[in-house]
Amino acid sequence: MPYESGPDWQFDVPTSGSKRLPPAARYVESLTHQGYGFEAAIADLIDNSIDAGAKNVVVSFSRDDDRLVSLLVVDDGHGMNDETLDVAMTVGGQQEYSADALGHFGAGLKAASLSHADALTVISRTKRSPSTGRRWLTARAHEDFTCDIVDSRYCQDLVDRYDGVIGWHGTIVRWDGVRAFWTITAGQTDRFLNETIERLETHLGLYLHRFLARDDFHIDIVVEDVRTREELDHRGVEAINPFGYRIPGRAGYPRTYTAPVEGVGDLELEAHIWPPKSPLVAFRGIGALAERQGFYIYRNDRLVQAGGWNGTRSGETHHHLARIAIDLPSQPNRVFSLTVKKDGINVTPAFARGLEQATDSGGSSFTQYLSEAEKVYRDAARRSTEVQRKEVIPPGKGVDPKLKRTLRDELPALEGEDPITFRWEALPSDVFFDIDREEHVVRLNKEFRQAFNGERRAGSNDAPVLKAMLYLMLEKNFRMGRSSAQRDDEMALWNSILLSAVHCELTRGEAL
Repeated sequence: MPYESGPDWQFDVPTSGSKRLPPAARYVESLTHQGYGFEAAIADLIDNSIDAGAKNVVVSFSRDDDRLVSLLVVDDGHGMNDETLDVAMTVGGQQEYSADALGHFGAGLKAASLSHADALTVISRTKRSPSTGRRWLTARAHEDFTCDIVDSRYCQDLVDRYDGVIGWHGTIVRWDGVRAFWTITAGQTDRFLNETIERLETHLGLYLHRFLARDDFHIDIVVEDVRTREELDHRGVEAINPFGYRIPGRAGYPRTYTAPVEGVGDLELEAHIWPPKSPLVAFRGIGALAERQGFYIYRNDRLVQAGGWNGTRSGETHHHLARIAIDLPSQPNRVFSLTVKKDGINVTPAFARGLEQATDSGGSSFTQYLSEAEKVYRDAARRSTEVQRKEVIPPGKGVDPKLKRTLRDELPALEGEDPITFRWEALPSDVFFDIDREEHVVRLNKEFRQAFNGERRAGSNDAPVLKAMLYLMLEKNFRMGRSSAQRDDEMALWNSILLSAVHCELTRGEAL
């Protein structure tokens, strides 16, 4: 049918008025299906803490006997008053972000929290305003967008409970009805916590590694008994630098390439070649190597993409050693766009065209860099003289996080094995340590604890030198299962020598 002529084309659609169409309350339900992973959701909350100027953040799992009841993220940021808290808790609330802020869409707090919990409570205080709080219950939010005002006395009580972190100002985000906690079967809480905290340590250590590398910023993960307030576990999160090798896989790297990207300008690509077959956690412990090759993209020092080629090429085994750091431009542009969950970057074809023209200061192309990374990988694959260390059961609770990281860097871990825990307990005076093979526990006689701490305050991760030596000595006893006469005699020998040594240490201390 031939085209029939009609009215002239309207470049602007004409309107005859407007009307307000507020979102249906069930819009909140869509926030519970955003697909946030547990670790990514916690990282999103900590982004808010960093934007608020926090120097200390504590992620606390609240435990009542064998049951996990709540999760809290506590920070010492500048806090919020009634007005700013209302904005923060409003679905789709407007907020102005500074150019260097980690927040971007204003949805992270609500979407991340309601993806995992049936109730979100936020309590905050500033230097100039008292503690205040709001609570979203998912069930009520579905009906009419009603947000609860938290009792002021409870707000202050909770702030006082965490005054070791908050001080004069800060914020507490509390999750109740955490759906992952419902899946824990009887007797499996310890295992669930250990596996969950290990994944959380890795995720936060990687995606926030530039912040954690600073002397004035710390993240701790604790497990707290809600009745006694005792810390059942305490781990400091360590930075995991995805470029943290000691010696590069090829001399002359890292090397900076400059890509002319239309709409952005010159974009710098810091290209690295990892040493082949590296045992470091920063290489092997952050995910499958096929997924961790490629671009590591940062926005305001926050890692928002850890690997991948953004459609510029497919992942190849021989590119496992190739990792490239990119810092996004501070100004908004149409080439790079951040996903809502901050788990990746969408790019336009302009990025691929820029890569094709990227060169280093000597005129070498980005394609040549990939060829060199491939050559290092293939050369290493042809060599078969590498000494393989035996896989071991990894260290667990009671071991300082820095020591734990080193042990895991140096020794490949056996998959599916519960880590080895170190605990100070009451033991007979003629016993320095004993072990529980089934529970994977090394028990140390708390009578001798002071000998290793001196005037320092004892903590769950104390005496790292002692625990490192005992781990290296005893690990095979857990890995090899049932005891043998030879191994039992070995442990009796170590017990006798260590017992004598600790008495010498204590006697020496009294003489001084």
